Amino acid sequence: MNIISPRFLKSFYRKEPLVSILITMGAVDALIGGLDDSWSLFFFGLGTAGVSLAYKWWRVQQRPPLPEEPVVQYYLPSNSSSPSLPMLSVSKKKPPL
Repeated sequence: MNIISPRFLKSFYRKEPLVSILITMGAVDALIGGLDDSWSLFFFGLGTAGVSLAYKWWRVQQRPPLPEEPVVQYYLPSNSSSPSLPMLSVSKKKPPL
């Protein structure tokens, strides 16, 4: 099995759990209906998966576009002449024996 596939499925299920479950249910129903020659179950599964995919595609189209340039915030001051934190020094004493 492809290594990317489980990662893709996990991220897909986390982002849209309801749509993912409906697509899985529809695919399984279509598979069972196709193998058992139960055409009503086959078409019901295809319809469920198709409507779920259409809903997901519609939701993707409704998302606002991402901003072009992210805002960068600096939490530490730039290099200045006086440091705001003291310098740490290591003592060269020998540990007690």
